[in-house]
Amino acid sequence: MSFTGKYELQSQENFEPFMRAIGLPEDQIQKGKDIKSVSEIVQDGKKFKVTVTTGTKVLKNEFTIGEESEIEMLNGEKVKAVVQMEGNNKLVTQVKGMKSVTELNGDTITHTMTMGDLTFKRVSKRI
Repeated sequence: MSFTGKYELQSQENFEPFMRAIGLPEDQIQKGKDIKSVSEIVQDGKKFKVTVTTGTKVLKNEFTIGEESEIEMLNGEKVKAVVQMEGNNKLVTQVKGMKSVTELNGDTITHTMTMGDLTFKRVSKRI
């Protein structure tokens, strides 16, 4: 199953509390909460390029399954992480006490980030 495609944000849960918890400034949270972000994923075997565009902010990450990569987080911080694939439709990584799971089901991607007892969930559809 290939993740390659463009996906538009359909819904999100706990955006504001989660963004505050990772230290995003309040003005960025307010600007970002109502913008429909678009994620573009290019998968080439185990190599991934992910571009998330939210208004004027563009977040780009490249990684290879099972290898350490530098990932830019939502707050702009760059961290080292290893992304693993579970089955053929789930990407999982742990970064700074946060677990990130991206699951592809048909034309829908569900991205769930968990930090402590706080869970942020985004659902995006292929466009």
